[in-house]
Amino acid sequence: MSGASSGSGTQAVDRAAQLVSTVVHADEPLTFAELQDSSGLAKSTTSRMLAALERTGLVERDADGSFVAGSLFWLYAARHDPWEEMVRLARPAMERIGEETLETVHLSVARGDKVVQVAQVDSRYLLGTRDWTEVEVPPHCSALGKVLYAWGALAMPAGALETFTDATITSSEELRRDGMRIRERGWAITDGELEIGLTGIAVPVKGVRGDVVAALGVSGPTARLEDRLDGVGELLAFHAAQLSTLLRGRTPSQKNDPQKSDPLTSTEGAA
Repeated sequence: MSGASSGSGTQAVDRAAQLVSTVVHADEPLTFAELQDSSGLAKSTTSRMLAALERTGLVERDADGSFVAGSLFWLYAARHDPWEEMVRLARPAMERIGEETLETVHLSVARGDKVVQVAQVDSRYLLGTRDWTEVEVPPHCSALGKVLYAWGALAMPAGALETFTDATITSSEELRRDGMRIRERGWAITDGELEIGLTGIAVPVKGVRGDVVAALGVSGPTARLEDRLDGVGELLAFHAAQLSTLLRGRTPSQKNDPQKSDPLTSTEGAA
């Protein structure tokens, strides 16, 4: 009797977990009928389980009555987002870079084989202003992605790479050679590799163990950036070093105060 009860309890947990998984993985909110159909459960069983999942915050209903992931997921994400502290520490530097360059500033990390933007400061210009946080850019034609490849935060891809323009790097060997140049120079550059007329510059941000945990970059129209690539690269490298120091839990020294030794300010006339 106890064995049957235990089996029944496990089955109920499995069914409830499957309902939650279906809701979380769905691209859109799911209706009761869609969930019942996908689960194969009886209508009464589906209703009972969804009610229990709602009570515990694992699922909830939207304004139309369809089911979406519950508040418990968002609470967990808010408390355990590994990039939250990095974004907080990076924000002042990103704002200053934006003030100096007037271009869009990005902070991105590697998640699996993708580059995910976790913070952005918008361009001061109308041309070049857009929200990149929802745009999936292939790493091999992104300065941010190239940084993460060059320092091993992203595994090098194998085989041919997707072509977007005549300037796009199309092989892993070419990407590897580009990575060597990036490490030597200190920053990555993309010039018309994703889209003609779009330029990006990015540098690595290092974490507590000295490994690269993020990429800090600037993007904008080539016409505005092509004559100041080195100046922007030096500015980014300077602020990335400051941020890396903060991530290691130390306060940057006074001699490295951005107000006193801003690389872009010192080279602005030449750019």
